[in-house]
Amino acid sequence: MFSKNIHIRIKIVLLGIIFLFIVIMFKVFYIQVISYKKLNSLAASLWNRNLPVEADRGKIYDRNGVVLADNKTTTSLVLIPNQIKNKELVAQKLSEILNVTYDEMYAHVNKKASIERVHPEGRRLSYEIADQINNLKFDGVYLIKESQRYYPYDSMLSHTIGYVGIDNQGLSGLELIYDSYLTGEYGAIKYTSDAKGNKLELEESYEEPQDGMNLTLTINYQLQAVLERELDNAVSKYNPDQALGIAMDPKTGEILAMSSRPNFSPSNYKNYTVEEINRNLPIWSTYEPGSTFKIITLATALEEKLVDLNNDTFYDGGSVTVENARIKCWKAGGHGQQTYLQVVENSCNPGFVSLGQKIGKEKLFEYIKKFGFGNPTGIDLNGESKGILFNLDRVGPVELATTSFGQGVSVTPIQQITAISATINGGNLLTPYIVKSINEPETNSVIKLNDTKIVRKVISESTSEQVRYALESVVTNGTGRNAFIDGYRVGGKTGTAQKVENGAYLIGNYITSFIGFLPANDPQIIVYVAIDNAKGITQYGGTIAAPIVRNILLDAIDILNIQKPEGASEKNYNYNEKKYVTVPDVTNMTLKDAIKELKSFKVEYSGSGETVSYQTPRSGERVFEGETVKLFLN
Repeated sequence: MFSKNIHIRIKIVLLGIIFLFIVIMFKVFYIQVISYKKLNSLAASLWNRNLPVEADRGKIYDRNGVVLADNKTTTSLVLIPNQIKNKELVAQKLSEILNVTYDEMYAHVNKKASIERVHPEGRRLSYEIADQINNLKFDGVYLIKESQRYYPYDSMLSHTIGYVGIDNQGLSGLELIYDSYLTGEYGAIKYTSDAKGNKLELEESYEEPQDGMNLTLTINYQLQAVLERELDNAVSKYNPDQALGIAMDPKTGEILAMSSRPNFSPSNYKNYTVEEINRNLPIWSTYEPGSTFKIITLATALEEKLVDLNNDTFYDGGSVTVENARIKCWKAGGHGQQTYLQVVENSCNPGFVSLGQKIGKEKLFEYIKKFGFGNPTGIDLNGESKGILFNLDRVGPVELATTSFGQGVSVTPIQQITAISATINGGNLLTPYIVKSINEPETNSVIKLNDTKIVRKVISESTSEQVRYALESVVTNGTGRNAFIDGYRVGGKTGTAQKVENGAYLIGNYITSFIGFLPANDPQIIVYVAIDNAKGITQYGGTIAAPIVRNILLDAIDILNIQKPEGASEKNYNYNEKKYVTVPDVTNMTLKDAIKELKSFKVEYSGSGETVSYQTPRSGERVFEGETVKLFLN
């Protein structure tokens, strides 16, 4: 019996040993085969170290390849605490170089971490400071490459481009919207260390960073520079509360230039408030448009065939009464009997009230919405406002009247230029856009392409042609004459809108604006400028904003290579305006005869002869009457 129990116990022990062996073998198999990769990775992490190498952020270009946002290489300080032998000494030296306290630096040096960044004092170091740190030759102290955003033209297009933070992350504008494309992938310098973090004398490897994608904008740098110049001049001359401008291709929806004042420097964004940085006025600001909105009323009346510009007439006695509201014309005593073309030329409020009454509230607001007002345009920028329109059930006769000439509605500049583009481009409402393409950095191959998007057809080509004709007449014969460019066909419309604050109109405080385009027969560029509360001048869109738009269009002629059209309109001059005249050819004439021929000009001459051999300006050129013509005699 006893012997039998022993045998049983032996069998149990043997079975236990066998089971244990099986368990051990299974564990070994599991470790060696099944978990090999995982455990090897964990083991490798104990001795492998990576020093990060930052990728360059994608560049931002204008449509012609001009760099608007670039990168420059800087260095930053990285510590590997386990490799630092004399922590007190290292902390002391680094604190002196970086101008921080010893305690702050010692906390970095003594950090229980495999890699410690010294932030922010050790980021984006100058060459001089980086050189001082490098000369220390301390173990565990490394300088690594970092990329710093650089804006070659500083504040140019600042609200649109935006800015980045210290870690090169996009914080506003295009930098934020397209951050996922612009951000690259980190590379690394890989090396091997022991369990204590000491670097081993083994081969290092380099993993190259992947730079971010590039953006190509629709912006034309040269036009942008012109717009920036003109806004700066306006600020200097008029000291306005705000100023803004947009230039656009009316046929495609491409934004050619856009800016506002006040602006900011993206390289020094910490010196500005969040409100200053995030107020991209061309897409954010809302206000009553004033008379530029009359173009919408005009287009609606023409499309519905409710008016004949040349044959239908309106008598303006200086005001019109709608219910109990008296709506005045800007001209005391009114314009008298006018064709509706003259109503447009003169920007006559009572005349546009009559157009609004002809249209009716349902139809007028139907077209206002068709032209995109009351909704965002969909431009590829953040922070766009949608404006404010009357609810149709709250629109009575007075509201209909005021809306017809741009009072009582609130719109954005981008809505205005987009809608007016539809009235002159053949009737197509487009989605404006500012990013042309996203490109791979090495090959420049297109990853994503934006193109013209037609939202809807609003008016016919024939109506659009009539609108262009009327707006050209505004510049040659009406309130927009300060935008006239001799030899070119310019169309446009003035706007003067009284500002509203807390539901009441401010006295003597206006937003003056002008929207202009050329050539009037085939528009290639449209420009909108608004000046908020200009000081020291009577506030009219025709006297303040129109000359600014003219200057921009004048430069655009050369920048966009716009050819002189045939049949350019002659300007209808006021009594006090200088007239353009053609310089006659006086070469080979005697001095006496040349002076007679040049009776409309001042004449200067030099030389000892009696016959004109050369003249400047040359014959055929157009200059203001009374300008100087220089003659050379032999």
